[in-house]
Amino acid sequence: MFVSIVILGFSVLLFLYWFRYTCLLILSTKTAKDYTRQVAAANQLEFPAIRVHLQRAVPESGMDSLQRSLEKDYQLLTGLLRHAAQFQVGGLSLEQRMLMVDYKAMKAWFALARRFSKAAYAQQALQEMSDIVSHFANAMGERAAVGSRA
Repeated sequence: MFVSIVILGFSVLLFLYWFRYTCLLILSTKTAKDYTRQVAAANQLEFPAIRVHLQRAVPESGMDSLQRSLEKDYQLLTGLLRHAAQFQVGGLSLEQRMLMVDYKAMKAWFALARRFSKAAYAQQALQEMSDIVSHFANAMGERAAVGSRA
């Protein structure tokens, strides 16, 4: 019984490690053309300005407003992606689903870090959340570009 619990715990830890590594790898890839600025401007998204703020030290009092703005951008982009996925055969990609889970995990990490830890951890969570929103904006721009060529 004890060995089974140890194996199960080790397997869960390896899965979490794989999941985090894969999400960070997805976020680090660059596409041939970056559509994030066009999508952000067309939809009045705030994440490009948030990313600039996050390059500097953000005061703790401003982190909650940044998180709310990111959440608004995330909700808009995921809604657009889900709506666009209805018109595609495959729907949302596995990458996008994984990043949606990662966004929720970073949102929870932000809440924990904000309450119990240093501001630097909360800022790192916000940075990754903004990277995910940026990735979704780029994916939306790619879909729009492909749709306009067809």
